[in-house]
Amino acid sequence: MTTTLAGQGCTRRRAAAAREARRREGVHPAIELSISRCIDPDFNGMSEKDAAWAGRLREILRSRLAPWNLPELLDKAELLLTELVTNAFQHASGPTVDVCVRRQDDRLKITVDDHSTRGPLPRSKGLYEEHGRGLILVDALSDAWGISKDRTTTWCTLCLPEGLPAISTGPAPVRNETMIRVPADTSGLHLAGIHGRTAFAILDWPGDRQAAFDVLHSLASNALRHGITQGWPSPDLRIWVRVTKAHELIIDVKDPNPDFPKFETNVVGELGRGLWVVRRFGAKVSWAPDITEGGKTVRAVMQPGQVAL
Repeated sequence: MTTTLAGQGCTRRRAAAAREARRREGVHPAIELSISRCIDPDFNGMSEKDAAWAGRLREILRSRLAPWNLPELLDKAELLLTELVTNAFQHASGPTVDVCVRRQDDRLKITVDDHSTRGPLPRSKGLYEEHGRGLILVDALSDAWGISKDRTTTWCTLCLPEGLPAISTGPAPVRNETMIRVPADTSGLHLAGIHGRTAFAILDWPGDRQAAFDVLHSLASNALRHGITQGWPSPDLRIWVRVTKAHELIIDVKDPNPDFPKFETNVVGELGRGLWVVRRFGAKVSWAPDITEGGKTVRAVMQPGQVAL
C-alpha cells in the first residue's frame, strides 16, 4: 500500500469535517473514532493490532448502550459493528478506519469509512463457518444498509423502540482541572489518595469528597493492578481530576493497557469489587481506548451533593 502524506492529511480533514457537521446537527455519537491502521503485509494487511479493534469497539458499544437494557438489540449492534470493522481492516487500503455509531431519530446507525475506493467485499461462506460472513450477515441482521457513492463508507441501521433515552452526551464543559502523577508501583496508590483529596479541595467541588476519594482510590488501584503492562516506558500513572460548569466531578485514570475485557461484568461486581465500588458511590463509569497515545482511559463521573449509600 502506498499512502502520501497529502492523502493522509486530506483523510484527517474530511473526518474532522464530518465530526463537526454532526456536532452542528446536535448528533451525539455513542462511538466516534478515527483509527490509524497498522498494516502487516505478511498477513494480507490484517495485523494483530488492527484485529484487536473489533473487540475493543464491542466493549465500548456495550458500555455506552447498556442503559437501554435491550440485550437483543445490543447483540445485533455488536455483530454488525464487528462485521463492518473487520471487513474494513481486512480488505481496505486506506490509512485510517473511521467508526461512528449514533442514534438518528428512531434508528441506531453504524457507519464505517475505510477511505478505500475498492469498496467492501461480500463473501459467501458455509453455514457453520465463524469468519468471513461480511455483508451477508449485515444484510440479514440490519433493517437497512448501504454503501456510499464513492464506495468508501458502509453503513447499516437498526430500528429502535419508542421511549428510549438519548445516548449520553457526556459531562458539561470543564470549569477547572488538575493532573496528578504518581509512581506506577506500590507507593502510587497512597500518593494518589493524598493528591486526590488536595485536588478536590483546590477545585472546590461541592460534592461528597469522601465518596470521591473512594472512587479515585478504586480506579487507581484497578489501573495499577491490571493496567500496567510489561515494558511500559513511563514510570508514572496519570490521573486527571476535573470539575465541570455543572459541578460534576470527572476522574480520568489512564493506563497503557488498551483493552478492558468484560467491562460490564466488572462493573456489576461479578469479577471483583473495584468498579462495583465506584458505581456504589454514585459514579457513572465508562472507558475508551486512546488512539493518539495508546492505552486507555477509565472515567468516573460524579454529581454534586452527598452520596446516599
